[in-house]
Amino acid sequence: MSQARHATRRRGGRGRGEQAMVPDAEFTSYYGRPVIREPVWRTPDVPGYLFLGGLAGASSVLAAGAELSGYREVSRVAKTGAAGAIGLSAVALVHDLGRPGRFLNMLRVFKPSSPMSVGSWLLAGYGPVAGAAAAAELTGLFPRAGRAATVGAGLLGPAIATYTAALICDTAVPAWHEGHREMPYVFAGSAASAAGGLGLLAAGLGLLAAGLGDARPARELAVAGAAVELVAKRRLLARLTGDGTRNLAEPYETGRTGTLLRVAEGLTAAGLAGAVLGRRSRLVSAASGAALLAASAMTRWGIFEAGMASARDPKYTIVPQRARMPAATPDPARPTPGPA
Repeated sequence: MSQARHATRRRGGRGRGEQAMVPDAEFTSYYGRPVIREPVWRTPDVPGYLFLGGLAGASSVLAAGAELSGYREVSRVAKTGAAGAIGLSAVALVHDLGRPGRFLNMLRVFKPSSPMSVGSWLLAGYGPVAGAAAAAELTGLFPRAGRAATVGAGLLGPAIATYTAALICDTAVPAWHEGHREMPYVFAGSAASAAGGLGLLAAGLGLLAAGLGDARPARELAVAGAAVELVAKRRLLARLTGDGTRNLAEPYETGRTGTLLRVAEGLTAAGLAGAVLGRRSRLVSAASGAALLAASAMTRWGIFEAGMASARDPKYTIVPQRARMPAATPDPARPTPGPA
């Protein structure tokens, strides 16, 4: 047997327990350039759009629930906050697109398989009803229509708060795409804690006539949202870490983005503690609400930056693909089944 055949035999028998003589090649790309194209989304437009949309959707849910439960003051704050947030979110989106006509062009068709198309139609339907609910509340005109708009906005609110998670995960960006299972829960929890935080901030600043007692729905939403966000974020990072061969959690945990997300997590935990313990203190309620709002904004910004970092570095695209190859490659020692 020739030396070449002997070497080939030793290399080719890995499936039968023989040791490879040649080490696995390290990942590489053409001059170290990215394998995928980095999204052209800009900051602060898109991170602001992600945060404000979540705040608006969850605030509408809070407004509907509070109004139907008799908490009119916190419902007023939530309606106003929802209308203002969705208006600013639309401004950020249009600014990123470049001109309003590009958003209108997305309404020419409806594609259920496209998160961008579904999201555009959700925004087009939600914005007017959220604005109508706030206008009726502030002016006192058409109360029945205002209540109907409040309920309508509340029904659309959960989709508005979470569809952006599907939007970013439906891309080739590794740190987003691989987190598609947990990301909606992170966004939902973050949005709920922000909406509850807005209500707590208003209560702490004395904007509720009935005092801190009228902030009960906001407090409960803030506690639930913060808890969901903290748990979902831990599960997201744990799954992205995998078995160590494809550490897609690294963009979330290192550099400036890692610092940003750690600060956000600390603020979320502090806001959660303040919401639970500060039931009788305006100062604690205001500080808790401000912390939850800031944490939600920083979480969305950090997730956005982590995804962009994973798109720029080719290893986050190539290493996970190679880690999946053994599972997809058939074992040469296993006989191939014949036709039935």
